[in-house]
Amino acid sequence: MPRPTLVTGAAGFAGSHLLELLAPQGFDIVAWHRPGGSPPATDNSIRWQAVDVLDRDGVRAAIQELQPAAVYHCAGAAHVGEAWHAATTTLATNVLGTHHLIEALRDFTPDAHVLNTSSALVYSPSAAPLDEQHALGPASPYGLSKLAQEMVSGGNADGPFVHVARPFNHFGPRQSPSFAGSGFARTIALIEAGRIRPEIQVGNLEPLRDLTDVRDTVRAYQLILERGTPGRPYNVCSGRPIKVGHLLDMMLRRAHVSIRVVVDPARYRPNDSPVVQGNPARIREELGWTPRISVEQTIDDVLAFWRERSNAA
Repeated sequence: MPRPTLVTGAAGFAGSHLLELLAPQGFDIVAWHRPGGSPPATDNSIRWQAVDVLDRDGVRAAIQELQPAAVYHCAGAAHVGEAWHAATTTLATNVLGTHHLIEALRDFTPDAHVLNTSSALVYSPSAAPLDEQHALGPASPYGLSKLAQEMVSGGNADGPFVHVARPFNHFGPRQSPSFAGSGFARTIALIEAGRIRPEIQVGNLEPLRDLTDVRDTVRAYQLILERGTPGRPYNVCSGRPIKVGHLLDMMLRRAHVSIRVVVDPARYRPNDSPVVQGNPARIREELGWTPRISVEQTIDDVLAFWRERSNAA
């Protein structure tokens, strides 16, 4: 019998979109979610398991039973801003949780291939486009946790075979409103529904960010796992940064009502890089991946998602 494909953090943002990509392809998918919650409704072929990556014994028992052939490791603390106030939790989840997973795979199924979802924030800040050879030097607790996550998962001469994705900013439907793009869209939808006053409070609108639709991002994840070189990092990015304020303007032009923008300095991050732009040459030339979904389409889909939720509430 074919061995299963495991997706950790499958109830999260990228994980849920990854399930939608993989399920129609006929994979035998096992999806991990955090204990204490109910898994979301998905394709009936997906088998859900409640596994806490911080529970070493639980991870080992699950891996020993599953013997997965492929693992997409999407579990982890994902919010850059919140990591400043929750550094301990961020480091524990991203580093120790990854260590538990890799350790179990090394002991019970060392021939497995693993997709380690790192981050562009492992790089030292720079105004120039970042390629995979750029110096490493995280400027935030989140970036530090992701660099450490890479370090604890690599160097396995006898397996498992770890593939590294370094995604830049990705957004799309179902993303938490604690992230800028999704938060803008949710506020606009609530204003249109008459549930809050026509005002949107924002932080720093000047940074330039390299945005990719999450559905393009998870498509890159599959290519990196299936065709990428183990241990060789791949940027997942568009190479075309957009100012946060311009993203907001594009959303406001699609709003059905007039909305006032209020800048709140309390929303500024302690250390916010003015530019985060990636160079996608390696993933394009080696794996043939390029983004297919435009920023405009993503904005329309995110607004539609939040409008539907706001109207149903």
